[in-house]
Amino acid sequence: MPLTAEDVDRFEIARPRLGAIAYRLLGSASDAEDAVQETFLRWHAADPRRIEVPEAWLTKVLTRLCLNQLTSARARRETYVGQWLPEPLLEGDPMLGPAETAEQRESVSYAVLTLMERLSPNERAVYVLREAFGHSHREIADILDIGEAASQQIFHRAKRHLAQGRTRTEVDGAAARRIAEEFLTAATSGKYDGLLRLLTDDAVAVGDGGGKVPARAKAFEGARAVAKFMWGLFRPAQSKRTLVGGSPEIHATTANGEPAVVAVVEGRVVGIVCLEVTPEGIAAFRSQVNPDKLGRATRRWAEGGHGEPLFHAF
Repeated sequence: MPLTAEDVDRFEIARPRLGAIAYRLLGSASDAEDAVQETFLRWHAADPRRIEVPEAWLTKVLTRLCLNQLTSARARRETYVGQWLPEPLLEGDPMLGPAETAEQRESVSYAVLTLMERLSPNERAVYVLREAFGHSHREIADILDIGEAASQQIFHRAKRHLAQGRTRTEVDGAAARRIAEEFLTAATSGKYDGLLRLLTDDAVAVGDGGGKVPARAKAFEGARAVAKFMWGLFRPAQSKRTLVGGSPEIHATTANGEPAVVAVVEGRVVGIVCLEVTPEGIAAFRSQVNPDKLGRATRRWAEGGHGEPLFHAF
């Protein structure tokens, strides 16, 4: 039976929420879009008028699709070239989802999305549905076909895994830009010691090039190694301009609620560096330069509102 206009409207109302769930579960905006579209096809194949609680039905179908995809993604990432990092989302992207509570903001932070790769698919699903979207354990148990007590146990286990070795402080948008700008000033001033003072002793820097853009397979570890790498990253070189197709405009902004540095060449986002900030300083730099994971950011950038660049690199 073809969908009515009302059936389509009911799905479209749910689409932003479904996209936000899928993104947190998969760490990829493009994969999340595919999962939402497949959920729509399942909605179309069903008879929506026989579904008593559409939101619950859609959430269950989407989550099960994402769980299947997570299982296959683990196998694909074993052969991924270099480090695998999530696809970052720039500020204001609707796929970032709800951000009213600290738990919701935390669940979509780039640092936590990266850490969630440690979780099993079920741990990730329970954590996301409970922490970011407020589902009860009874609802989660129904979605995952597990017991309510099992849902509670999985949630606490996921929280423990994510808490290990992680200390984070929230910063608002204005403070995030100041942190990013302070980092850029130090990184481009040629003053190595100034950059070093911004970092924690155990700072790390990791990048994802996906085999398409050069990125070191092993993370830089320790403040001195990270400072040296970041200091060299912004030094002018013709080879860098050739690699990215020009001299990038450098902007300070936020991505996934964290301070970020964005490099743009002729309207195309060529790199996003997310900064993890702790009370002791910047603890991590996570750089996404894989062009396959920057398409949505480029489209978002084209919508405007990002202001003038701080400077041109290289």
